[in-house]
Amino acid sequence: MSRNPWRKLRAELSLPPLPEPLLQQAFQHGSYVREQGLEPLASNQRLEFLGDAVLDLIVADHLFRHHPEASEGLLTRQKASVVRADALAATARALGLGQYLLLGHGEAATGGRDKTSLLAETLEALIGAIYLAGGFEAAREFVLKHIPLPVATGPRAHMDSKSHLQELLQAHGRRPPCYRIVDTSGPPHATTFRTEVWSGDLLLGRGTGRSKRESEQQAAAEALATVDQWLPKLGREG
Repeated sequence: MSRNPWRKLRAELSLPPLPEPLLQQAFQHGSYVREQGLEPLASNQRLEFLGDAVLDLIVADHLFRHHPEASEGLLTRQKASVVRADALAATARALGLGQYLLLGHGEAATGGRDKTSLLAETLEALIGAIYLAGGFEAAREFVLKHIPLPVATGPRAHMDSKSHLQELLQAHGRRPPCYRIVDTSGPPHATTFRTEVWSGDLLLGRGTGRSKRESEQQAAAEALATVDQWLPKLGREG
C-alpha cells in the first residue's frame, strides 16, 4: 500500500473532501483497534451504523421514485436485494476496498480482507463517512454511482417484464416461465388476482393485480428484481 493510501482512495473513487482521519476510521476494524491500543470507538462500527441508515434511505427513495407501479411488498424485497451483505460485499470487491482494510494480524491471516461481512460493513462505514463529510447528496451520488439498483420500471418498462423474464430464462436454456393463479378475492367487479411465476419446480416471484395480466406482470417484475437469488439455482432443461 502507498505511503498515503487515503489520498489514493479519494482519487480512485472521486470522493468528496473527506478528512483523512475520518476516511481511515471507516476502514479500521475492531481487531486493528484492539491491537493498536486505541479506544473502542475508534473502530468503524459507529460509521457502519450511520451508513446503514443512510444507504437504506437512499435506496428506498430511489426505488420509490423510479418504480411508480411497484407495490410496497415489491419495493421492500427490491431494497433487501440491494442492501444485503453479499451484494454490498460484491460492490466493495469491485471497488477494491479490501486492500485498504486495517485489520489485526489474526483477522488478516484468516482472509479478513475478502470476508463478506467485513467488506459489507466497511462499505456502509464509508457511506457513513461520506455522509458526514459531504452531506446527503454526496452520499447519494456515491451510492447511485457504485451500487447496482433495479432497473426503473415506468409504465412501459413495467408492462414488458414478462418479455424480459422470458428472454432471461431462454438465455439460460430454460423454457418460458409458467404463470399460475393461486388465489382470487373480492367481488366480480373488483377482483384481485394473486399469481406465482415458476420455472420448472423453482418459484421465481409473486404478484397481485386487478387483472390476470397485471398480476402476471407484477410476478415477473418481482422475479427480475430478485434474479440474483434464484438464478444460481437454475439449471438447464433438456
